[in-house]
Amino acid sequence: MDKARYSAVKAVHEVFANGAYSNVVLAQILRQEKLNDLDRRFCTELVYGTIKAGASLDWKISKYVSRPLEKVDAKVLAILRVGMYQIFFLDRVPNSAAVNESVELAKKFAGVGASKFVNGVLRSAVREPDKSNFPQGDDVESIALRNFHPAWLVQLFVEEFGLDAAKKICAANNLDPPLCLRVNFLRTTREEIFAELEKIGAQVEKSQLAPEGIICRSHGALDKFKPLKVGLCQVQDESSMIAARLLEPQENNFVIDCCAAPGGKTTHIAELMKNRGRIIAADIFETKLEHICQNSKRLGVKIIEPLLIDAREIGEKFFNQADRVLVDAPCSGLGVIRRKADIRWKKNPEELAELPKLQAEILAGAAKTLKRGGILVYSTCTILKSENENVVENFLAANKNFKLVEKKNLLPHVDGTDGFFAAKMIREV
Repeated sequence: MDKARYSAVKAVHEVFANGAYSNVVLAQILRQEKLNDLDRRFCTELVYGTIKAGASLDWKISKYVSRPLEKVDAKVLAILRVGMYQIFFLDRVPNSAAVNESVELAKKFAGVGASKFVNGVLRSAVREPDKSNFPQGDDVESIALRNFHPAWLVQLFVEEFGLDAAKKICAANNLDPPLCLRVNFLRTTREEIFAELEKIGAQVEKSQLAPEGIICRSHGALDKFKPLKVGLCQVQDESSMIAARLLEPQENNFVIDCCAAPGGKTTHIAELMKNRGRIIAADIFETKLEHICQNSKRLGVKIIEPLLIDAREIGEKFFNQADRVLVDAPCSGLGVIRRKADIRWKKNPEELAELPKLQAEILAGAAKTLKRGGILVYSTCTILKSENENVVENFLAANKNFKLVEKKNLLPHVDGTDGFFAAKMIREV
C-alpha cells in the first residue's frame, strides 16, 4: 500500500470529519509515518490540494455517486476525495494508479464492499470526465466552483472589489505561496543567510518590502536548514514584517504587543530594538505564550515578557505607560487563504460579522496604554474594509487625540504577498 496516499487520506479524514487544522494534522502524520522526502512532498501536495478543492471536489464526486455524500462513510469519502483530486487535478499521476491505490486504501479502511464502491465511482470518473465539468459562467456559483471557494465568500469579494478583481483574488488564493524568511539582525545579515540558502540550492530573492526579508521561490527541506534551527532567521511573510517597521520601535522603548502569539511580530520588534528595552507580549492563551517564549529563546531575544491578559483590559494595567503599541488583531484571515488550505471552508458570514466589534474593543483598550507622542499600529491579515479601514475610522472618530499617519494595504492579486492591512497612528494629546 502506498504510504504517501495512506498518510494523505488519514490527514484529509481528520480535517473534514473531525475539524482538525490541516497544517497541524499533516505535521503530526508526517512525523508518525516517517516518509522519505519524495513521499513527503507527494503527501503534502495531496493533502493541501484536496482540502483546497473542498466543496468543488465534492461537487465533482456527487456527479458519479447516486446517494447524498452525507450518507457516504467519512473514511470512504476521504479516499474518494484524494482519488478524485489525483484524477482531475494531478496530470502527472496516471489514472490507473489513482484508482488502484484508492481501492487498496478502501480495503484497509472500510472493507471489500467499500473498495468496490470506490472502484466503481473512480472508474466512472475516468470514463466520463466531462460529466463533472465545472460551469463556465460569470455567476457567483460558477466562479466559486472553478476557483475552489464557497459561493458566499466569492459574493463578498464581488461586493467589495468588483467582479474582475474578485476573480483575480480567488485565482491568487489558489497559487502556491513562496516561503519567506525574516533575517535575525541581532545575529547575522541578510547577505549571510542569502548565501546559506543558495548553498542548499534554494531559489531566493531579497524582499523589496522589508530589508530583513528573503523570498524563497524553491527550496529543499528547511527542517534541516541550520540557520533556521539555531535562530538566525524566522519564517514570516514579508507583508507582516511591515507591522514592526511601521511601529518604529526604538532602543529602550516600552512596547506592548496586545495580541502577540505566536510571536513573529513581537520578536521582530525586539530585534529592531536591538534587544534593549521592554516588550509586553500579551495573549489570552497560555499555550500560545509558551510558543512566544520558545521562539524568543531560539532567536536570542531577552526583552519579551509574556502576559496572560485579555487585550480589551490591558489599558487598565498599563495606562499611559507605553511608547509603542501594536494591535495585530484577531481577524478572519482572508488575506492568508493561499497559505491555509482549509480556512476558506471553515469561515462563515456570521463569524465575520462579529469580528469588527471585538477588534474595536481591543483597539480601544490598547490605545489607553499609550503615552502622548506614542505610536499605535493596528494590523490584520485580512482584506475586508469592515475589519480594516472601518475599524480605524471609527476609532479615530471616537478618539480625536489620535492622528492617522500612514496606511498600508496589500492584496494578494496586486502585490503578490499575503493580504495585509496596517494603520499607523500617533497620540497627539
